[in-house]
Amino acid sequence: MKKLLSVALLFLSLSAFAQNEQLANNYFDRGEFEKALISYQDLLKSQVGNFNYFQRVVECYQQLQQYDKAEKAIQEQYDRFKQNQLLVELGYNYQLQKNQEKAVKYFDQAIDKIKKNANEVYGIAYVFEKKSLIDYALLAYKTALDKDPKLSFNFQMAMLYGQQGHTDLMIETFLDESIKNPQNLPVIQNQLSRFMTEETDANFNDALKKALLVRAQKTQDVFWNDFLSWYFVQLKEYGKAFIQQKAIYKRYPESFANIVNLGQMAIEDNDQDSAKEILTFVLDNTNDLELLIKSHSYLVQMKIDHALEKDYPAITAELEALIKEFGVSPYTLSLLKLQADFTAFHLKNPEKAKVILKNAMEMPINKYQLAEVKMELADILLFEEKFNQALIYYSQIDEEMNGDVIGQEASLKTAKTSYFKTDFAWASHQLKVLKSATSELIANDALDLYMLISDNTVEDSTQVALKKFARADFLLYQNKKTEALSQFQAILKENKGDQIEAVTLLRIGKIYEKMGDFTNALANYNEIVTKQKESIYIDEALYFSAEIYNTQLHDSEKAKPLYEEIIFHHEDSIYYVDSRNKYRKLRGDTNL
Repeated sequence: MKKLLSVALLFLSLSAFAQNEQLANNYFDRGEFEKALISYQDLLKSQVGNFNYFQRVVECYQQLQQYDKAEKAIQEQYDRFKQNQLLVELGYNYQLQKNQEKAVKYFDQAIDKIKKNANEVYGIAYVFEKKSLIDYALLAYKTALDKDPKLSFNFQMAMLYGQQGHTDLMIETFLDESIKNPQNLPVIQNQLSRFMTEETDANFNDALKKALLVRAQKTQDVFWNDFLSWYFVQLKEYGKAFIQQKAIYKRYPESFANIVNLGQMAIEDNDQDSAKEILTFVLDNTNDLELLIKSHSYLVQMKIDHALEKDYPAITAELEALIKEFGVSPYTLSLLKLQADFTAFHLKNPEKAKVILKNAMEMPINKYQLAEVKMELADILLFEEKFNQALIYYSQIDEEMNGDVIGQEASLKTAKTSYFKTDFAWASHQLKVLKSATSELIANDALDLYMLISDNTVEDSTQVALKKFARADFLLYQNKKTEALSQFQAILKENKGDQIEAVTLLRIGKIYEKMGDFTNALANYNEIVTKQKESIYIDEALYFSAEIYNTQLHDSEKAKPLYEEIIFHHEDSIYYVDSRNKYRKLRGDTNL
């Protein structure tokens, strides 16, 4: 009993302490520094050695311009603990008083401590960085390296060079670190990609490309070819990335998987020419069964995505020939799923498609493959309007693959099924959760559908137009383009000037685009651009129009101003980065 009582008292004590800390932080964040000071002083009495509390006490003094008290607190802490980073704190306290001479004196003392013991750099450089004393932070790292050349601070120094605007030095230092410690490459590339996509330096991309090319030519190390490939992928220049991957392949033929992945990325970004070139190269240069099947699957999928009805017999024959060539096995699962999907959604023969999938489920496949087959089967059941049966499979996948991307995809499809059934309340409930999905694509899709439902419920509580819209969307899901188009046009006629008008125009534009009728597609997108200027869909209308002019009609002069409009007036659009890259390319910029 006594033991339980002690545990309970300890728990209550810790809980109260956490609340006091939260209260102090809230005061500080709100700028109530007098109240924050009292709270942090009380906390510091309980934990005398807690540097964070001490730091906040000093910062409160400084915010209140009580510099003498701040100096006294720092000096006492220094005398007690001999922490040399406190010399930086003393110097910074003088800098706040515009006494630069005394500030420099203490900063130099801190640097002298590193000259005697290189390990002092960790605490001292950290405080310099925190106080935005970038020059001194760099000096601290350089001093430590002079004392002990075995140390490495390339990453930290590169970040500091970037803050100074010395991007050439940042690039060189990051590249030195990447080859020295390849395990840090993802973090380095993440930092570089931020500079590539931000408007911080118009010449940054060009400088990075030159630095990579120089190293690739000088060392002949394929590490730099791979880095260059990454660079071109960031700019969606898949053809150029492919050149680098081919250079790697010539020396390391086992690197083929990277080339297949590059082809997939090109497909996802609708770069059909590069995708065909890449995947055809794979087919011509490998005997690896898995890579051959994957490449064939991607190429056939591309044909399906852009096929007209007259192309269906050729696609059917190609799929049958490939399955005959490679056989029916777990290796050909991607081809079997593709055949089933094409058979149901394009040839309108769902029964045959279900037989293909049910036979596939009898094969010795792993749980991920089984989930993929179940997903395709559920999609076809939904196509047949067997909503409840589809939901059973989606729910199974969600439960069995909980936490995995395919589980989240199944959850999204469950929400879409509810939407198609016009059960908007339940769909919204599911979508609200999915808006924070780990997959950005799923999160964006969930947000789009959630906004569609909520926006068109506020204005029309009976949801009459939304129900018709959901039905038209379902026809589109069933690949019944003509029927869907007719339904959307009816909605447009009945709801002129209503909230639902803009998204209806967008759907009609997309259907015309899929039918190859680019004139009508552009006309509908233009209705949004010119008459729906406050619509949340305007960036999509601009982007889709620009893409038609750029990739279909090859009219760069009409594409450029549309990309430009996104760049200057829709910076928060998901199409912003791609629009900027394509605009620069069309404009003839050299820093691509």
